[in-house]
Amino acid sequence: MNEKQREIEASLGVGKAKHHLLKWAGWIGAAVLVVALGVWWMQGADERAQVTYLTEAVSRGDLTVSVSATGTIEPTNKVEISSELSGTIAEVLVDYNDAVEAGQVLARLDTVQLDAQLSVQIASHAAAEAQLESAQASLDEAEADFDIALKLDQRGVTSHTSFTASEAALGRALASLASAQANVDLAQAQLEAQEAILSKATIVSPINGVVLDRSVDAGQIVAASLSAPELFSIAEDLTQMELQVDVAEADIGRIKVGDKASFTVDAYDDMLFPAQISMVRYASESTDGLVTYKAILSVENDDLLLRPGMTATADVTVAQYDEVLLVPNAALRFAPPQVVEEEASNGGGGLLGLVMPSRNRGSGARAVSDSTVWVSRDGAAIEIPVETGDSDGLQTIVTGGDLANGDQIITDMIEGK
Repeated sequence: MNEKQREIEASLGVGKAKHHLLKWAGWIGAAVLVVALGVWWMQGADERAQVTYLTEAVSRGDLTVSVSATGTIEPTNKVEISSELSGTIAEVLVDYNDAVEAGQVLARLDTVQLDAQLSVQIASHAAAEAQLESAQASLDEAEADFDIALKLDQRGVTSHTSFTASEAALGRALASLASAQANVDLAQAQLEAQEAILSKATIVSPINGVVLDRSVDAGQIVAASLSAPELFSIAEDLTQMELQVDVAEADIGRIKVGDKASFTVDAYDDMLFPAQISMVRYASESTDGLVTYKAILSVENDDLLLRPGMTATADVTVAQYDEVLLVPNAALRFAPPQVVEEEASNGGGGLLGLVMPSRNRGSGARAVSDSTVWVSRDGAAIEIPVETGDSDGLQTIVTGGDLANGDQIITDMIEGK
């Protein structure tokens, strides 16, 4: 096009009209593209919103409810043996795992000093007895003199003063005898006390049992001035043990004396040991703000497999139900998400918001209720009210509601992408 033609078209407005035509064609093409995208989005929305339900069948069966707790195995009767005396250990006569009988000597302290003190007391007792004999002889003499003085005084042969002196001498002899007797009693008591102290230098077992621990050797010095040192630990009978477990505050109301239990220990992973609750203590224990109560379980240990101090995990049976209707706990926690259609103003402004409305499902918000379950019937999720009973943590008893054995109850769902 030459310059002259361009001048003619410009004068006639042809170029301006062509510019407007191209602009409108662009807008129309963009609108068509947006509409096509919207149609594609809406056609695929239903497919993306498809849900797959995960179900389990309602069943009838037995349910055992138990309370779990951990603790340690201890002897039923364990005695810690100490020394009341300070001194040097002269000999130790038992070792770990030795079987001992009541009265058997376990160890002896060095008694050189105690023997010397006992000898002193024996001598003091002998001296007191000699003084007693002397006082008795003096009394006999005073009594004889008094009898003579009394007869002479009755005949008037001697003076009354002489009789009075004989009477006073008799009184002094009686007092001397009483004092000598008291000294003998005191010496006897001191002798017995020293013998008792000496006997404590021999450490004996108070019960029949097995030595679990020995913390003393010959030549070791024992200082009992501040606190009695623990020398031996003896378990009375390892065939009768007890399991001491800590029961959580929330579970303590469910257990009682006589409940059956079973427990495991790390040493025998494949073995289950029976037990029975013999005591539930009223006193509470608190660790890091967690309140627990001590329960004592009686354990038979005839094979001596269990040892003191073993850690055990026990399951205490608190309830047993036979032939009840059961549903999984996951079904009680399930509820389908609430579908929320957002307004077009929340879906975006302008033409895009009008042709592509949001189909948000409420970000998975669910109205969960443990008094209802959802059942899959003919591909639809039907909500059914139920009455529930006890639970073992995995399954719950259903005591009322329109549920039957074999119903497919919904436990979860998978939404389409």
